[in-house]
Amino acid sequence: MKKTLRILFAALALGSTLAAVAGEADIRKNLASRIPQFANIDEVSKTPVAGLYEVRINGFEIYYTDEQGNYLLQGNLIDVQARRNLTEERVEKLSTVDFDKLPFKDAFKIVRGNGKRKLAVFEDPNCGYCKQFEREMKNVDNVTVYLFLYPVLGPDSNVKSRDIWCSKDKAKTWDDWMSTGAKPATGSCDTAALQRNIEFGRKYNITGTPTVIFADGSRAPGAIPAAQVEKMLAAAK
Repeated sequence: MKKTLRILFAALALGSTLAAVAGEADIRKNLASRIPQFANIDEVSKTPVAGLYEVRINGFEIYYTDEQGNYLLQGNLIDVQARRNLTEERVEKLSTVDFDKLPFKDAFKIVRGNGKRKLAVFEDPNCGYCKQFEREMKNVDNVTVYLFLYPVLGPDSNVKSRDIWCSKDKAKTWDDWMSTGAKPATGSCDTAALQRNIEFGRKYNITGTPTVIFADGSRAPGAIPAAQVEKMLAAAK
């Protein structure tokens, strides 16, 4: 009897696996044939909802479909009982950055106090919210900031980022510009790091500035206040 039950359970498990594989194949085939943007699907996976699949394209774009790929939904999947936004959680997980693997060679350091705590921030020199964030950061002590220049707001952002990156004292030149509007002197050097920062940001879904990344890999977009920075630094320990 026990042997028969084991065989039955194994058969059910195999059937479920084959059905999932067949469902994924149908989804990929049907969506690709009907919608050109879905010709290259990154991943198809089951959701907690029976018969509903997650379809991910372009790294972080999340859609939902049925088992045959006949219908497509775009929006947030909410677990009402648990009061959780499953779509947001999924995107956050996908875009998590291992802090220790950040390309620190493409950033410069700003050290305040003993510098024991760490965070990284991607900023555009022409970003108003970045200037607001920099004012807030003056109230945060004992921290090392890895500043990644992220010129995404236009050609002048590229020019100013170049001039800051090529200056002798990057941290001071950055602070002078962001705090007082002192325009950096025209610089000339290897600026490949700036393009690498752009490519890194695209890979990890850094869509705006400032974007702050803490030592535990958590991130916060926007000009968060000093109190929130302190809270997240403490949590990152």
